[in-house]
Amino acid sequence: MTNVPEQPANSFRISLTLEHPEERMDTVLLNALREQDENEKLKNISRGALKDLFNEKKIFIKGQRAKSNSSLAKGTTYVDILGY
Repeated sequence: MTNVPEQPANSFRISLTLEHPEERMDTVLLNALREQDENEKLKNISRGALKDLFNEKKIFIKGQRAKSNSSLAKGTTYVDILGY
C-alpha cells in the first residue's frame, strides 16, 4: 500500500515514476511536464520559468519545498506545483 500525500489546494500534481534514481529533479520534471496533456500552460513551460517556480518555492515533494537540484528516488514521486 502506498501513502499518497494530500494535494495542496490550487495546485497541479504530476506523478514521476522512475526506473532508477535521478540526481536532478528539474530536468526530469521539465520532461514530464512537456509530455503531459492535463495542463497546457505547464506543458509549454520554459526552462527559465520552471527555474522561477523553484526559486519562488512553488514546487513541493511530499509537502516539502523542492529544489531544482533535489535528487529523486526510484519509484513514484508526487510533485505539486502551487498556483496551477
